[in-house]
Amino acid sequence: MSDVHKTIEAVWKIESTRLIAAIARVTHDIGIAEELAQDALVTALEVWPEEGIPERPGAWLMTAAKRRAIDSLRRGRMLVQKHSEIARELEWQQQRLGAALEQSLDQVIDDDVLRLMFTACHPVLAVEGRIALTLRLIGGLNTAEIARAFLVPEKTLGQRISRAKKTLSEAHVPFETPSGDELRCRVESVLMVVYLIFNEGYTATSGDEWMRAALSEEALRLGRMLRQLLSGESEVHALVALMELQASRNAARRGKHGEAVLLPDQDRGLWDYAQIQRGITALEQAQRLGGGAKPYALQAAIAACHMRVRAAEETDWEAIVLLYDALMRINPSPIVALNRAVAIGMAQGPAAGLDALDAAATFAGDAALAGYYLFPSVRGDLLMKMGRLSEAREEIQRAIAMTKNRREKELLENRLTQLKQL
Repeated sequence: MSDVHKTIEAVWKIESTRLIAAIARVTHDIGIAEELAQDALVTALEVWPEEGIPERPGAWLMTAAKRRAIDSLRRGRMLVQKHSEIARELEWQQQRLGAALEQSLDQVIDDDVLRLMFTACHPVLAVEGRIALTLRLIGGLNTAEIARAFLVPEKTLGQRISRAKKTLSEAHVPFETPSGDELRCRVESVLMVVYLIFNEGYTATSGDEWMRAALSEEALRLGRMLRQLLSGESEVHALVALMELQASRNAARRGKHGEAVLLPDQDRGLWDYAQIQRGITALEQAQRLGGGAKPYALQAAIAACHMRVRAAEETDWEAIVLLYDALMRINPSPIVALNRAVAIGMAQGPAAGLDALDAAATFAGDAALAGYYLFPSVRGDLLMKMGRLSEAREEIQRAIAMTKNRREKELLENRLTQLKQL
């Protein structure tokens, strides 16, 4: 891939959400908005290699998308896809719609992305479809990345996204932020989407970089927006707390050459303690609102256990195990079970951790963790600590074969080299 194409890919991941949201505000159709934004991307792929990267690539894409939208309206392409009342209104306004659209797209506001999220999370969709579609539109993730986040086949995920867009279009779902009870019934899936976006930025599923900071920053921005909108919802505060606490370690999570640095090896002097305090304050607010035993609050409390100590050896792993126990009771999942096994290994020794990990695999079923590289990675680490080096090497080799991120692969390959020297 050429440098220009890499730049286009990076710009697209950052700007696509705002493009789609701005266009959807005018077209009131997510599917059409995404298609027009994709048209702008195609134009960039044709023009930028010849003319060079523009000084403001996001603005260039917005202008290209704007022109595509205006052209589509003039051709009447959108009119035939709307119900008759909207079609008649647009037809009546068509002579002046180009100018109105141009002005509207130039006045993009933060709420556009929030509207896009709530539209994509409409109850007319199955929960899996809401989350997958929003990750695609808000996070700019491709189908493979989303599939990996869900631990499901890529084909299955692609079908979910296609069905979701079709359902929204056929149901004429309005592009708006709901209010009252309807808003609150959609909050859970929106929060889940925001956190999945954050996680993709925190540790990238694939590619050459350990982190995709723009995604994490976008998730935090959206979380803060949600907190302003839903100040009485404890889990909104808890999710913001969790993301603030996790993001506070970002400067310490990469070495001088971009290599991954895991928590025990991090220079805690590089942590952002102002951000840690913001996270703890948000957690305390969630607890005051009565949500201390809810999923995001428990995860934030686990993160706080790490952040409150100045050295890794001071970590209260027994407290973390108890928090994971509580999380498993209310929100059991393969990933929670895996993380609990890691905590047990630290608190009670590697043999106990291995037993918990094997129990997690049984709990999850063979398929759920079979393709998840952290399962053999954790298993290899526990086996190494137990002195079962041959088995540990096999597990680390399995993990290397599974990971799609170059920095993750480097980390695992270094561990394998160390194992071979023992």
